[in-house]
Amino acid sequence: MAEDIRTENTDLHSVEQMQRSEIVDEALRQAESCLWTSTTLFIWLRQVRRQRQFYVAAPIILGAFAGFSVLQNLVPAWVIACASLLASLFPALADALKIETSVEEISRLASEFKALQDRFRRLAKEQSLGDVKEASAILTDLMDRLDSARSVSITPPESCFTAARKKIESGHYNFVADGPSDSSSQ
Repeated sequence: MAEDIRTENTDLHSVEQMQRSEIVDEALRQAESCLWTSTTLFIWLRQVRRQRQFYVAAPIILGAFAGFSVLQNLVPAWVIACASLLASLFPALADALKIETSVEEISRLASEFKALQDRFRRLAKEQSLGDVKEASAILTDLMDRLDSARSVSITPPESCFTAARKKIESGHYNFVADGPSDSSSQ
């Protein structure tokens, strides 16, 4: 009696569909994770940049204040001495806090997570529709990149995560193209 090869083909197709579904689900999870991480990092980056600007401007202003000869007759000498001392401390504080390095590193990581978010979304929406083995290989490569980005292990303040949650949940990252289509306007 002849063997029914259609059931084997159907089982193979079913397994392939399950694999495709798992790839899509994982890619969407990772895209969402990258959205949260990149948003948190971009918010933190703005704060660190403001800190850096403060650490650059403060010693200039304090030094100018301490060196302004008209003020030497109007304010006590200890005020001018304190302003001079503070002006000289800011560069050392900025160096100790490694603000410059933080800006570069946070900027690089925020961009990397944003790029990974887009790549995972593209995998879920487009590339997973093709060959399942190819989609699986792309997922593996993207997970390796994600592991590399996560290995830096910097920790933004909790306030940045809270601000990111508010921004994401209020819909700042929802695209019109991803929303429900309005067929009545056509």
